[in-house]
Amino acid sequence: MFDHVTIRVSDLATSRRFYELALATLGFAEPTSDGHFFEWHDFSISQAGDDRPVTRNLHVAFVGQSRDAVAGWWQAMTGAGHRDDGEPGPRPQYSPDYYGAFVLDPDGNSVEAVHHGGTGEGDNHVDHLWIRVRNLAESSRFYELVGPFGGFRLVGERPWGRQFRGKTRSFVLVRDDRPLTENVHLAFPAADNAIVDEFHRSLVATGYDDNGPPGERHYHPGYYGAFVLDPDGNNVEVVCHNRD
Repeated sequence: MFDHVTIRVSDLATSRRFYELALATLGFAEPTSDGHFFEWHDFSISQAGDDRPVTRNLHVAFVGQSRDAVAGWWQAMTGAGHRDDGEPGPRPQYSPDYYGAFVLDPDGNSVEAVHHGGTGEGDNHVDHLWIRVRNLAESSRFYELVGPFGGFRLVGERPWGRQFRGKTRSFVLVRDDRPLTENVHLAFPAADNAIVDEFHRSLVATGYDDNGPPGERHYHPGYYGAFVLDPDGNNVEVVCHNRD
């Protein structure tokens, strides 16, 4: 579902150590880096700055290959001194076979390892996100518009949340009494440049804020993306990697 999810961190070295341990313990490969960011397949971190504030109040869940892997992950993370945010165990309120464990990253974001019936599908490291929003209806309308371009759709509605799902992964918009998610970057994959163009044209024409017109970016040759802001100011991208 996600091409990539990027969070900005207050201290790159500290967060790098946290996520290196978190993702290596789950069996994921070493990150790629240019010294300014660290990327593990579909998840990356970068240094916050005056014009790029720290990501706050995000929940990100990574794939665990078994319940034992989830429990071992939590033991490794809390054993290294990272703050507990929920012991390993079943969470049947999410699904009958859902098993998760939670810690807090150095900036207070909730990070989970999870195993359930769908975690073995696909090769993404990110299983799901929870994004807390100011207005559930407004944010849901925005992501319903993005969905046809980004390959996901609305699959569930509850008074407190909306769930969107791609082929194997998902995210949930949540409205509750906890602080809003701030300054997260979500990128969704597109099959060709024309989809990127139409995503940007359609969302901007509907009244959403442009955050970067369609075009090639410097990340690698053939990286073609466009950006708009969601109703809470999070940066949403649709991107096509049109050549190696």
